[in-house]
Amino acid sequence: MRGPSQREKLPNKFFCCLLLFLLLSAGCTSSDRDWRTASRQSAGIAPDPGQTSEAILQVYAARAWGWRGWFAVHTWIATKRSTEPFYIVYEVIGWRENRGLPVLRIEKDAPDRYWFGEKPKLLADHRGDGVDALIEAVESAAASYPWPQTYRVFPGPNSNTFTAWVAREVPELELTLPFSAIGRGYAD
Repeated sequence: MRGPSQREKLPNKFFCCLLLFLLLSAGCTSSDRDWRTASRQSAGIAPDPGQTSEAILQVYAARAWGWRGWFAVHTWIATKRSTEPFYIVYEVIGWRENRGLPVLRIEKDAPDRYWFGEKPKLLADHRGDGVDALIEAVESAAASYPWPQTYRVFPGPNSNTFTAWVAREVPELELTLPFSAIGRGYAD
């Protein structure tokens, strides 16, 4: 008994490729997902800065927006000094370059915001004694980041390049970025 011929296999291959294409393109063109209306609310991971006086330093990652989220994450750092009632968020955002702004953003913000609909994951969490000094080191590393005006999705510099830069400059963070943090090795 012989197996199916090449001609008989062709419709099956074509059907599988067509199905895969339709499934993947549906994720790119879904009309119910719009970055302008995607959630940017707090995920409730970080402690309320008004309710705690201890210093906090956290690093987050969330799936990137759109098709990039299939394989990549966006990372950022959030800090709260002892007794301060707010967080400072350190991150690199590419679209800022198109608006003539530095891509490096350092501002008071919610530390654990959804990244355009994607829930963040906590990669590092430092609290209490000694964390104020760690925050000083992060602040210094951010100030010396070599690409505050430049962004490229691949190979970098991008948001993950920034977080990796800070982690190398401040080894006390003991931070290992995930494989999906594309651009983390740009400065190596």
